[in-house]
Amino acid sequence: MQTTVTTTSNDDLGKLVIRAAVALMVLLHGISKLTGGIDGITGMVTNAGLPAILAYGVYVGEVIAPILVLIGLWTRAAAVVMVINMVVAIVLAHMGDLAKMNDMGGWALELQGMFLFGAIAVALLGAGRYSIGGINGKWN
Repeated sequence: MQTTVTTTSNDDLGKLVIRAAVALMVLLHGISKLTGGIDGITGMVTNAGLPAILAYGVYVGEVIAPILVLIGLWTRAAAVVMVINMVVAIVLAHMGDLAKMNDMGGWALELQGMFLFGAIAVALLGAGRYSIGGINGKWN
């Protein structure tokens, strides 16, 4: 049984909005690391017993992957990289806050959660029509 899926321009516009929002917000964190360095991340990685070189993965997860998501090229794969980046960030830096609320009644990790679940949504939805990769291809 074959099913035909029809998308509307609103679907594609919605995909563009979520792609752009998540990618730009994560990219700003990456730019901060490009300009300020990753010494703090290197410390967290080595404190976890991992090789310091793994800290450089933050550049892939917070610079390269968000740029690919933003332009819509290899979107699904790049979004998965962002998901992995956020899981590692939560495990290394935020586990103590996982079950906490902030002073305003929200989840203490709402920003990290928004990045994580936004990237999951992009990985599931793909890029849509408004992208360099277009709607064809399994990675877009």
